[in-house]
Amino acid sequence: MLATEGLAKHFGGVRAVHGVDLTVEENEILGLIGPNGSGKSTMVNLITGVFPPTAGRVAFRDRDITGWPAHRVLAAGIGRTFQNIRLFRGLTVWQNLWVARTPEQGRGSGRFGDWLAIDRGRMHAIEATLDFCRLLDKKDELARNLAFGEQRRLELARSLAAEPALLLLDEPAAGMNAAEIEDLRGRLVALKARGKTVVLIEHHMELVMGVADRVAVLNFGEKICEGPPARVQDDERVREAYLGTRRSG
Repeated sequence: MLATEGLAKHFGGVRAVHGVDLTVEENEILGLIGPNGSGKSTMVNLITGVFPPTAGRVAFRDRDITGWPAHRVLAAGIGRTFQNIRLFRGLTVWQNLWVARTPEQGRGSGRFGDWLAIDRGRMHAIEATLDFCRLLDKKDELARNLAFGEQRRLELARSLAAEPALLLLDEPAAGMNAAEIEDLRGRLVALKARGKTVVLIEHHMELVMGVADRVAVLNFGEKICEGPPARVQDDERVREAYLGTRRSG
């Protein structure tokens, strides 16, 4: 579904991402992990068009999307969340999802009946998404008035409102308590069951290892390991990256 080839982003002399080859298969959960500053969020920004790459290529469903602007990447079917919650805090929960629908999803012939059908379908889709994220009873609340965990769920709901085929979640468990993380785990499993493909960028290892089909590890902007969760956990290079241990010899 998604492939990066030799992807790189250099900020002056800093190689935030350098030569990363990464694939994401249809209907899998790929965990993307690494220490702070390893290049995980930069990878997301390169894929979603926030940053242009210094080198390399991004392909989505056999189309080269390298350097596409963020709105065009979203319209192609790639959605995302952010490390730091970026809601429209002065809008209601419902309005946050309404404005998240892409322009292509609101197009019609111009006839009143067509626009009415589009709006009804749009309302039904938003209602279903809010129900999935356990926010339907909060639909008229301002986003700023939600509890932290609810804001995290709204961030997820808003990313789903555009109906992406591929969803990149950038540290969605950050700041959550144990119950909220368990709820997130259930949402991720349910998304896969619904046919979604997810890239999970996360520091919470128990969550990643519990839901991911594969895990890729970045360190200093380079991919150092990739494979099934159990194998990645046992990899000496991964332990060295996280714990600072030295390999013998």
